[in-house]
Amino acid sequence: MKRTGILCLLIFTGCTLFAQNSVQWRNDRTGMYTETGLLKSWSANGPELLWHFDGLGNGYSSVSIEEDRLFVTGYHEGKGYLYVLGTDGKLQHRIEYGDEWDDDGYVGTRSTVMHDDGKLYIVSGLAELFCYDAQTMKLLWKKNYLKDYGAENTKHGWNGPPLIVGDRLIIAPGGKEYHVVALNKSTGNLIWKAKGATDKDMSGYATPIYIADRQAPQVVAMMSGHIIGVDLSNGELLWSYAHTNRFGEHPNTPVYADGMLFCTSAYGKGSVMLRLANDGRSVDRVWENTNLAHKTGNTMKIGNHIYGSGERTNWHCVDWQTGKTLYSDPSLAVGCIISAEGLLYCYSEKGEMALVRPNAEKFDIISKFSVTLGTEQHWAHPVIYKGVLYVRHGDTLMAYRIKY
Repeated sequence: MKRTGILCLLIFTGCTLFAQNSVQWRNDRTGMYTETGLLKSWSANGPELLWHFDGLGNGYSSVSIEEDRLFVTGYHEGKGYLYVLGTDGKLQHRIEYGDEWDDDGYVGTRSTVMHDDGKLYIVSGLAELFCYDAQTMKLLWKKNYLKDYGAENTKHGWNGPPLIVGDRLIIAPGGKEYHVVALNKSTGNLIWKAKGATDKDMSGYATPIYIADRQAPQVVAMMSGHIIGVDLSNGELLWSYAHTNRFGEHPNTPVYADGMLFCTSAYGKGSVMLRLANDGRSVDRVWENTNLAHKTGNTMKIGNHIYGSGERTNWHCVDWQTGKTLYSDPSLAVGCIISAEGLLYCYSEKGEMALVRPNAEKFDIISKFSVTLGTEQHWAHPVIYKGVLYVRHGDTLMAYRIKY
């Protein structure tokens, strides 16, 4: 392990749906961070590197944060490990939680750690869910999606972190009788199970989202062949929409706003916009677009536009209402996207971190720098927390100061 640069003490204020002083998967699953006072441009070498932690092992999981603790997972010699770091980059705990994914040429951990009400939830690439006490690091309970819910593992290992709504932990195993499942978040006991549109639907990789503003509050999940809405109270299937591609893979978290539900995936399908009825029991297709069709990097809604990259090349801007492609730009390799204080942070698969101004007419790069530390693919989504940009690149976690 190495640490470089200036170690800093951070004073935290909260900015997510889940709790004050915390960030989780893409902050609150939207990718929108509510930080203020951030740098509007960077030097040619990028913002100041405060510290870096080496030795995580292989992995693509992002960081989650609660107050002064960072949670991230890594792979070593067939096993998965939970790392708990302070915001100064110092290791506090290293816990082995079980076997991890070592197939398909992309060895390593996948799902971001979730934390809630004093507990940590980890999903391995082998489709096991672990619940730990966040203080003692004692294992409280665990579930196996394959054995307990009749699921089949995905081709590239399990990815999506669970969704927590109130006392319920929501997962989407995709088993014949267990397409979507609600567990008691404290005990792991089954609250309800939901069947999907067909018995053949498996998990589509993406993590579910919660929609609260319809008459029937619901969980939306992208299965391998359908997008489905399930009643949060009892697991009733409210609606389904056929949406698949040649591999049945849909890793990107859906985006929802004001009755409009945007879903995107690659491998020949692209994006679809659905309009959710006021009662929450049906959807209508508004438009489709095959340009905006990224594999894993997600998208951002800024105003009336959607920003994201394509399957193999080009960053796109698409009109939220009509689906029209406003530009398609090849100047940065495809990758992940988040946003804060009106700007986009685009982390390319080639290791370039770009600060981009949302602009419906062009891909407007303000600054960029190369991430040179770490190993393997640049696939983990970046995280912003109290003026610090956290970038995980395989074996290494980096902390950059991006606040004035």
